[in-house]
Amino acid sequence: MKTSALRQIVAFSPLALLLATRLISATASAADPASVGIDAAKLPAIPAKMQSFVSNHVVSGAVTLVARKGEVVSLAAVGYADLEKREPMRADHLFWIASMTKPITATAVLMLQDEGKLSVEDPVEKYLPEFKDQWLVTEKSKDRIVVQRPARKITLRDLLTHTSGLTSSAPEAGRDLSLAELTLTYALQPLQFEPGSKWSYCNPGINTLGRIIEVVSGEKFSDFLDRRLFVPLGMKDTTFWPTEEQARRVAKAYGPAPDGQGLAETPVFILKGPLTSRARTPIPAGGLYSTAADLARLYQMVLNGGTLDGRRYVSAASVKLMTSPQTGDLKAGFTEGMSLGLGWQVVRQPVGVTAMLAPGTHGHGGAFGTQGWIDPAKEMVFVLMIQRAKLPNSDGAEIRRAFQEAAVAALKN
Repeated sequence: MKTSALRQIVAFSPLALLLATRLISATASAADPASVGIDAAKLPAIPAKMQSFVSNHVVSGAVTLVARKGEVVSLAAVGYADLEKREPMRADHLFWIASMTKPITATAVLMLQDEGKLSVEDPVEKYLPEFKDQWLVTEKSKDRIVVQRPARKITLRDLLTHTSGLTSSAPEAGRDLSLAELTLTYALQPLQFEPGSKWSYCNPGINTLGRIIEVVSGEKFSDFLDRRLFVPLGMKDTTFWPTEEQARRVAKAYGPAPDGQGLAETPVFILKGPLTSRARTPIPAGGLYSTAADLARLYQMVLNGGTLDGRRYVSAASVKLMTSPQTGDLKAGFTEGMSLGLGWQVVRQPVGVTAMLAPGTHGHGGAFGTQGWIDPAKEMVFVLMIQRAKLPNSDGAEIRRAFQEAAVAALKN
């Protein structure tokens, strides 16, 4: 991914501008945004819109990134990473990206399928024997639970599409449970519905995929992501465990103040100890920290059909498979008009918060409001980084809509 001559940074020092530029590309180009069909005069509307949400105490700060045809045309930081210290938000701040981890886990699964080491059609029990002979709940009341065997076994595809029937109330990852131990707790609980019959958002399903990656690859899940994706893609700030230096760049999370006036700092609920502690489980469903620039590298690779800077990471066929609707007529996602690919959410019918995007746009959001989307028809990447707890529906948030509208408005007709 290249960096446009218009490196639009609402930052606070020349150093911040330099850091942000280096985060995106080791070799910056001098392309004009007009060369990729962008009206540079309209780009300042993006940080202006984000600043309005800061001024109205919806968020403490935000980092936005927009790319088109491989060129980053806007990288903007507004507001504060720490309200108490009045620390300005910078483009190189890290954010807990929560469920934006899911499509990264899915991409790793498809990479292994490309190598013939697994198939998404395989039953989960092929790799994790503890999933053999599962039960299905057919009746549940205060007084009794009735179970029977499901009509078929759950598959990796079911896990990727959130249609497995695994209970979403299973224990979450913590300091004391490995992925192997976590998946055992999932396997021991009965399915809540017949596999493939419903869509139900399910962190345990994605965590189970992380364990399958370990079994198939022979290495720790986090090591696989580092070796196969993060290091070669140059995603130097994407990690489950920020270093001491990175921890100083993690934006603080905020939610509504108890008195309803402004924002108050809130904990990141995955943290069971120090931010830097490697004792914490690397949660495949939602444990990563990252930056806007790092995520843009990953998304550009996917937009390119699996390649970046001359290196192939995943086959074009697998990219198409994971970013195309895979859930048929099932109602899926958290906004209208959505479908599920394999680990990636897909816009089937643009409406509401996705109205400005093309059908086939794919990406994912996170619990604290982060969003990353790829519009292949427009050849655009959109990254929104905020740390805002208790948004009623972060996927349908007004700040997301405003960001995407301002970015798409900069397209030349």
